[in-house]
Amino acid sequence: MANHKSALKRARQSEVRRLRNKAYKTKVRTAVKAVRGAAPEKAVEQLPTTISIIQKTASRGVIHPNQAARKISRLTRLVNRMQAS
Repeated sequence: MANHKSALKRARQSEVRRLRNKAYKTKVRTAVKAVRGAAPEKAVEQLPTTISIIQKTASRGVIHPNQAARKISRLTRLVNRMQAS
């Protein structure tokens, strides 16, 4: 464990950020699963909300921007295929 005052503070900040980032990632995973498991009509409705959640997570630096783009692209393609069939 840290001994210096500044190191103790850094450890506290890191823990708070870790928990916050974990919550953001969980929210993304839950939203993606909701779109994937939804009926085509519901998936179309949920897609914009899910894309917004993914973009916010990337803008906060929790996930890499390329990862966000990949998730959005794959979800959009999936929903489009669901609609077509």
